[in-house]
Amino acid sequence: MSDLVKLRKYVSTLEETHHDGGTRLNRPVTKAVVGGVIANPYAGRHVEDIQPLMKALEPLAVDLTERVMKLLGAKGSELEAYGKGAIVGLSGELEHAALWHQPSGFGIRHAMGGAKSIVPSTVKVAPAGARIDIPLHHVTAAYVRSHFDAIEFCVPDGPRPNEIVFIVAASIGGRPHARVGGLTPGEIKVGDGQR
Repeated sequence: MSDLVKLRKYVSTLEETHHDGGTRLNRPVTKAVVGGVIANPYAGRHVEDIQPLMKALEPLAVDLTERVMKLLGAKGSELEAYGKGAIVGLSGELEHAALWHQPSGFGIRHAMGGAKSIVPSTVKVAPAGARIDIPLHHVTAAYVRSHFDAIEFCVPDGPRPNEIVFIVAASIGGRPHARVGGLTPGEIKVGDGQR
């Protein structure tokens, strides 16, 4: 990784849901999320040109996605939904989280071998231990309702004020017992990331 990306730790969570009040699923829904805690090179001061960090974050995005796939025991083509996020420590700015949008989209798609749908995102500035819900959408078509979901994430000792946590999440399966209609994975036709 670049000299701009100084990693302190990884934190991960794996969920495996066998039912959600209905019958036991033939295949459990599995969701995983991994965060990388890095030093914020722009913490505590206003820096006008922060874009050099964007390119430097691409290897971290690939790394986090590969870690998510390893947790799920899956290849990129087996992922059904994905999402991303960032938590900036209190000495940083919300704009520092926005640096994640381009490199994470590139890195996630690269590690997966390609995907069309938008990678949903959420970001915030918060103290260590803050919780964040990472949204999930279907990887091929954003309008697949059964895969609108989220996974909660937290780093108990991060981000420290001068850190940023960059996050990637994915799932195999949509919500257990999804039954509110809309486009299903089997009905995806257009291949434009939407329908």
